[in-house]
Amino acid sequence: MAVDISHFLKVLKKEVAGYTVPVVDLIAVQTRSPFKVLVATILSARTKDEVTAKASQRLFGEAENVDALALLPEARIQKLIFPVGFYKSKAGYLAKLPKALAAFGGLVPEAIDDLVTLPGVGRKTANLVRAVAFDKDAICVDTHVHRIMNIWGYVRTKDPLQTETALRKKLPRKYWKEVNSILVAFGQGTCRPVGPHCDTCVIGADCPKKGVTPRKKSN
Repeated sequence: MAVDISHFLKVLKKEVAGYTVPVVDLIAVQTRSPFKVLVATILSARTKDEVTAKASQRLFGEAENVDALALLPEARIQKLIFPVGFYKSKAGYLAKLPKALAAFGGLVPEAIDDLVTLPGVGRKTANLVRAVAFDKDAICVDTHVHRIMNIWGYVRTKDPLQTETALRKKLPRKYWKEVNSILVAFGQGTCRPVGPHCDTCVIGADCPKKGVTPRKKSN
């Protein structure tokens, strides 16, 4: 039986309103700076939100904008963003970012094809920046979105890129911008990769649970 995607996302949007907000969404609420959203998104890859938040705060304390970032040596960037995952590689990306943005007049571009030319920016990051920083229609598919959409059987895909392609064809456009923030919060709080809380899930009764092993209830 096909899932009612509109019902699922409506219920979960209400459910996750009380969850911890994903760090990139939090930064977007605090500032509408595309530069800060881009940098925070680059830092957030394979890194816990609380670590990303602290690293972003330290970095923005010395590099409020792209011009200030251009003045920071790569070694200093490394020190400021440590201990985010792959901090050395990310420091290298950020050190190259001002020169890359110069091709766009020093501004963060809106188009996906332009964003993916920037150092450290793949399709996931590009879509998230487009949706969060510019409020444009874009589907950001991270591991949570990919995993949960397959658990629901809404898509049958092998990787996030296939999921993005499938969702562009199938997911109603009105959900494109918000699906990532909803499912990231839901995936971190309830539908976890290991030991998902199916017993307390608000959509547990309707969820197909494809490939899921629910956690064991404690006595």
